[in-house]
Amino acid sequence: MDSILYTVKKFLPRTVINKIRPIYHYTLAFLGSIIYRNPSQSITVIGVTGTKGKSTVTELISHILEADGKKVASLSTIQFKVNGVVTRNLFKMTMPGRFFVQKFLREAVDAGCSYAVIEMTSEGAKQYRHKFIAIDALVFTNLTPEHIESHGSFENYKNAKLSLAAAVATSPKRPRYLVANVDDEHGADFLKFPAEHVLPYSLNDLSLHTLHKDSLSIIIDGATIRVPLVGLFNVYNTLAAITLTRALGVSLKVIEAALYELPQVKGRVEHFYSPKTAQKNVTAIVDYAHTPDSLRQLYTAFKDQPKVCILGNTGGGRDVWKRPTMGGIAEEFCDHIILTNEDPYDENPRAIIDAMAKGITDKSKLEIIMDRRTAIKTGIEKAVDGGYVIISGKGTDPYIMGPNNTKQVWSDAQVAQEELAKMS
Repeated sequence: MDSILYTVKKFLPRTVINKIRPIYHYTLAFLGSIIYRNPSQSITVIGVTGTKGKSTVTELISHILEADGKKVASLSTIQFKVNGVVTRNLFKMTMPGRFFVQKFLREAVDAGCSYAVIEMTSEGAKQYRHKFIAIDALVFTNLTPEHIESHGSFENYKNAKLSLAAAVATSPKRPRYLVANVDDEHGADFLKFPAEHVLPYSLNDLSLHTLHKDSLSIIIDGATIRVPLVGLFNVYNTLAAITLTRALGVSLKVIEAALYELPQVKGRVEHFYSPKTAQKNVTAIVDYAHTPDSLRQLYTAFKDQPKVCILGNTGGGRDVWKRPTMGGIAEEFCDHIILTNEDPYDENPRAIIDAMAKGITDKSKLEIIMDRRTAIKTGIEKAVDGGYVIISGKGTDPYIMGPNNTKQVWSDAQVAQEELAKMS
């Protein structure tokens, strides 16, 4: 099918291709459901959408349900998991196409899973990858500008997300659940669709929330829950997972125990430490933050700590408007800034960096190191004793993408650990 589409693209005008593309994607979604025997009818499907926090919330919900004794499958930007068997997501996309999601659901059903938690994106919705999946529940985290070039406008981007809530409303499943962050200005719009359980969540649901250096604590309905995650954004992520799983019948006691034992979420404020034998104590943080708001929230979580910040923005040709903004945010929060290569695709990588540098007025803070490993190594060397090196933009992304879709195998986490080990 890919070869057919490639041939068609060569001979037809773009306007015609744009009209054909939705039919093409819709047909693939339909065929996938037929080939894999409509697996979503035999499993509870939970979708998680929003601009930020989707992967973390997906992992949190999965972990809580497993702690409650359920067999769970999960699909996210980070990894695919079916009843405890984990595979790293190497697709550089959250919802892979070409029948992948339907195949994943079939494997989950065949493995005896009762729940499938799926991170759902606007790009996936735009390409109908959620079609012919009977969704039981949707969790909405937040909405800020992203993928504007791809969708054409913020309104189109939002509507792609809303189409997932509409899919819950038209689902034949019962009961249906809509969960949304109503502290976000767009949250209420996700609760306007018909469902048996319409569940807003807000910081007002908490008696107290406290941010610690290496964790957070919340008090909800008399229960004190401590979670090994940092930052206010993770208070929201935790609350999203709690709201849904309680509605599904999981007790607060089980949730409290599950979150206390939560493993690190890979590539999401993931901590790595210098060896005990090192002459100075340095903590490296690897995170996916790739929007202005997510970058600001990431830095805010470490606002009182000395920071060297390593970033390269998003892929070439995407959301070019935010490049100087990201540079400006780094200047506001970071003691030293290293701009480096990330995913240039077919764009000149130095042009991307130069656009970011325009947002930084204090050039004494700025260093440009195009090689990403050298940038991370230098950041660790420049960090002060007790300081942090914050490496943002890629998270668990497995490749650095270059021209003509070439790719270099990559892992920020692995490189950070290797360079920290050299401090011994």
